Amino acid sequence: MLKQIEAGALRVAYEERGSPAGTPVVLLHGFPYDVRAYDEVTPLLVGQGFRVITPYLRGYGPTRFLSADTPRSGQQAVLAHDLLALMDALAIRAAVLGGYDWGGRAACVAAALWPARARALVTVNGYNVHDIPGSARPQAPEDEHRMWYQYYFHGERGRAGLEQNRRELCKLLWRLWSPNWGFDDATYEQTAASFDNPDFVSVVIHSYRHRFGLAQGDPAFEDTERRLTGLPPITVPAIALDGDGDGVVRAGGARNHARHFKAAYERRVIPFVGHNLPQEAPREFAQAVFDVSRR
Repeated sequence: MLKQIEAGALRVAYEERGSPAGTPVVLLHGFPYDVRAYDEVTPLLVGQGFRVITPYLRGYGPTRFLSADTPRSGQQAVLAHDLLALMDALAIRAAVLGGYDWGGRAACVAAALWPARARALVTVNGYNVHDIPGSARPQAPEDEHRMWYQYYFHGERGRAGLEQNRRELCKLLWRLWSPNWGFDDATYEQTAASFDNPDFVSVVIHSYRHRFGLAQGDPAFEDTERRLTGLPPITVPAIALDGDGDGVVRAGGARNHARHFKAAYERRVIPFVGHNLPQEAPREFAQAVFDVSRR
């Protein structure tokens, strides 16, 4: 059921299923996706007694800013604070956090800086906290090639391209990032409607500029960003998932992330699966949530 609640700077649109008495699980989507990524994960978790909450992130779907004066930031600190504000609004002291891409980043930041709010963590692609001071260091050429869209967004041509061709561009990213996933047009269009949000382009462009130090952050969250420059460890139980067929983040890229996790930690590689892991491998994602919640 779609619900809305005022939380921090947003009126957050979210879906909630399961018993209110169940263990809360907050599942967070990435770019360019939305809550539909968890359509098959959710019933599996509800069947195990969980209370499942899947919010639309800022700039997506029916979620809206409460004020025109709020910076349309997409930086990692803001995404984590959005998560905490939603949990506060729903009177959830602690939840199992799960996510991928932007959502995995929000979950990792929250788990690292506010571990009392995270019962446990499921993160796709491992430790997702951005090393912004180190963003100027060149990566392997293959990885640089995979990040072409980020560099495209650094210029005004990229902003205009996303504004004008958002459906076509995001569909191309789906194909490139999940080459083994045979999604159909109807599946894509269910999610693509979320990109019509009036703040989608501004939030996306800011996200991909801020992470490379090319845009100023929201001043209200600069203290959090400063804390993140130290790449704080995650001290709650965690399972990291990698898709063997991920077209943007190589499955081997998270192999050395174990050093960032200081509690029970496990990494699982899912064959053939791409970047949109919960939608492509819902059983494996749900199993990870179930397993980590018992630790």
